[in-house]
This record gives sequence, structure tokens and C-alpha cells, in this order.
Amino acid sequence: MSSHGLNPDPPLHVFFFPFMIPGHLIPISDMARLFSVRGCRSTLVSTPAIEPVLSRSIETTRKSGHEIDIVIVKLPLEEVGLSPEHGDLKNLPGNDRDMRDKFFRAVRLLDRQLECLLEEHRPDCLVSDVFLHWTADVAAKFGIPRIVFHGSGNFPLAASDCVWRYEPHKKVSSDSEQFFIPNLPGEITMTRSKLPDFIREETPFTELYRKVKESEQRSFGVIFNSFYELEPNYVDYYRNGLGRRTWQIGPLLLCNKGEEDKAFRGEQASIDREKCLNWLDLREPNSVVYICFGSMANFNPAQLHEIAVGLESSGQNFIWVVKKNPDGEEGKQWLPEGYEERTSARGLIIRGWAPQVLILDHVAVGAFVTHCGWNSTLEGISAGVPMVTWPVAAEQFYNEKLLTELLGVGVPVGAKQWVRGTGDNVSAGSVEKAVSRVMKGEEGEGLRTRVKALSEQAKRAVEEGGSSYADYYRLMDELRGCKPRT
Repeated sequence: MSSHGLNPDPPLHVFFFPFMIPGHLIPISDMARLFSVRGCRSTLVSTPAIEPVLSRSIETTRKSGHEIDIVIVKLPLEEVGLSPEHGDLKNLPGNDRDMRDKFFRAVRLLDRQLECLLEEHRPDCLVSDVFLHWTADVAAKFGIPRIVFHGSGNFPLAASDCVWRYEPHKKVSSDSEQFFIPNLPGEITMTRSKLPDFIREETPFTELYRKVKESEQRSFGVIFNSFYELEPNYVDYYRNGLGRRTWQIGPLLLCNKGEEDKAFRGEQASIDREKCLNWLDLREPNSVVYICFGSMANFNPAQLHEIAVGLESSGQNFIWVVKKNPDGEEGKQWLPEGYEERTSARGLIIRGWAPQVLILDHVAVGAFVTHCGWNSTLEGISAGVPMVTWPVAAEQFYNEKLLTELLGVGVPVGAKQWVRGTGDNVSAGSVEKAVSRVMKGEEGEGLRTRVKALSEQAKRAVEEGGSSYADYYRLMDELRGCKPRT
């Protein structure tokens, strides 16, 4: 019998195994909480380094009496030549390929510990991050369905699949020459310079990508933090063109109803949330630009200086999130002299982690300058805030295409080069121009109208009768069908 009717069966027990990086942790912890609130028993698999973040995120759900817990596996860091402080990928130097490869080797060595946990707990399903491709084999040993969580959308995954299959980037004469992505709905163009390095050339990550794609085909299906109305052609492509069983159950962030839930997503905020919200309360609606590039991008002092100048020239109110120690080497200053004094009446700089969902949801925020990570993309859309797109790495240049060309809810700042962790060089003038386009005039109004309509669709999708709500219960029914009859 379906889980949304009267159901005498015991609750499904689902294991969730995230990858050790904030952009992957946050949505999978939201997912575990959603499953728990809707009657499942949720267990998050954690390493010691990420356990504090996961514990914070599930605290209110646990206090409400829902079944949600954490089990621990320990990364064998020393075995691969890493130190204990390297237990989270974001703590590794962004361009150190050797250290990154060692980290992935340490993660791969968690298979025996996972086997022991599955043998002990016997969950009904394992939802594991896309990078944990080897979990497909571990789950198969116990006859447990493994579901892949990509942490990305259907459009970027469909686009990257077509580039991988048909290699259109090998048919152009330069990195800047445009090419159409074959067999992808929408006549989407790209340039070679915007593709990930592991697509442009053979790297250790290329082999990981092959293993990821192969393990997906052997898994029970793919779960998406998305909703059908956002990218219908690409949901259909992924299901029909690639023949994958998929479920759209997002935006997962919308399971956070209260201010505390929203504030507790991710790491501890570096600013008191009341101070931040009070600052916003004093500003007019749609008058503040929010700037944040996620947890992985590391802009150099010269680029941060250009952003600072562009923001000041725009004349807009702003909240700007930077790393705690963005200066890098001592003496390299990134803020123009006297900057914070000059902009104190209209600018707030947060050094560290910000309560992003709370900020974006505030009526004062009128634009979001973003690296186009999938979480930030959904957060901007769900809040109804138009975006200035500044992709850096991963699948972010595909997400920019979705936001600017297909959905019409963003304008590009002009980044042209995929650079792992550090970003392309963008001038202060380009920053000022892009911010002004979103904040002023008819173009800005059009962007705002379209993104607010998408925001309403997102909220309807997760409520009873919505597309994501229906997909969630379709998944529950399919998982119950896999359980052995007693």
C-alpha cells in the first residue's frame, strides 16, 4: 500500500552517504531530513570531519521526534599520505591535483567500513553521492538498491553527457570557437574553454568520471534535487533519451521552513543572523546585491580588488561573502584603501560562512552574484532573486546557460574560462555593468518577473499535489516493491 495512505508496514530505512564537501553535504542532509519527516528512518554516513556540520543540520528534525541518526566511518588519510586536517576536500589546496587524488583514494578505501555498516543495519536503500561510485558494488553484495545522488540538475548532466559521448569540442579549431552540443534539446552552444579540464584532456579525474557513469547504469536510479517544471525537456531526456529511472524531489532546501532550520544549513555562520537580518531590514525592497561564490572558489587578491571596485562603482547596497583569510600571502591587500569606511553605509562584508538562504529570502535582496553551483542556483530561484552568473568550475558553465539562455533569470558577468577553484579574470567594469543590468530598468524587471514565477512553481512542486511531492511517493512505492515479502 502507498505510503501516503494508511500503511501498516514498518518505515523504510534509508542510508544516505554524502561526499565530504559542503556543496554535496548540504542537499543530502536536507534529503535525509525530508525522508525522516515523511515517515522514513534516515541514517547519514559521516566522517569525523563533517559530523559537526551534519549534526547541526539535523538537530531540529531530531528534536521533533523524527527518526534520523548519524553513523561514522573514518577516512584512512595517513594511509594515503594526507594529514588529519585534510578530512574535508575544501581544506585541500584548490589546484593541488596530487592531494586531491590522494583524498579520492582515501574515500575509495571506505568500502569495508560501509560493508560492516550495511551488514549491521540492513537498510532498505542506499542513497550515495555520485563520486562514491564503488558503493554500487557494496550495496549489490547485500541486495540493497543503490540510488545515485548527483547534486546537480538534469540540464547540466544531459549536456555533459552529450559532450562526453559525441566530443563536439574536438571538431573546433580553437578554445574560443563555439560549437553546438549534439542531440541536446534547445540548440545549446559552448566553447572548449568552458569545459572541465578532465573533458578537454585525459586526467586521473577522467577515469573517475568513466567509473561514475558506469556505476550509474548499474544502480537502481538517480535522485535529483530539482523539479520537473524547471527543466522539463531535460528531465525527459534523462529518463527517455538515456533510459534512466529518475525522481525529481526538490528543491530540497524548501524543507527548511523555520528561520532556525535555514540558519543551520551548512557550517556555523560567521555573522550573527539577527545582526545580518536587522541590517537588511533597514534597506528598501530589491535594493541589495548579494555576492557569494560558494565554498570552493578561491579568487586571488587582484580579482577580489576588481569586484570591490565594481561594487563601489555600481552605487548599490551589497552583502559580500569572502573567505576568512582572502589575502593569501601577507601584504597582498584586496580591498582598496579606505573601502570599508567609504561603503559602510551601504555595504556589509562577511568573512567566512553566511546564512545564505535567510539572506536570499529577505525582501531587500534584489540580485545574487553567484558562481552557479547547483545549490546556489536553486536557492536563488526558490527565493525569486535574479542572478549575475559567474561560473568557475565543475558543471557551472552549463548552469549559467540554463539561467541566462533557457530560463532568462540571469545575466552573465563575462567569465570565459573553466579554471578549477580560482576562476577567470573579470574586470571591475564588467562587474558594475552586470550588476546594473539586473538591478535597474526594464531588463531587470523582466528577469525579476520570470524568476518570481519560477519561485512559485518551485514551492508548488514540493507541496501536496506537486510534481516533486508525487515523485517522492513514487520512489517510496518503488522501494517498497523491492523489499522481500515476509
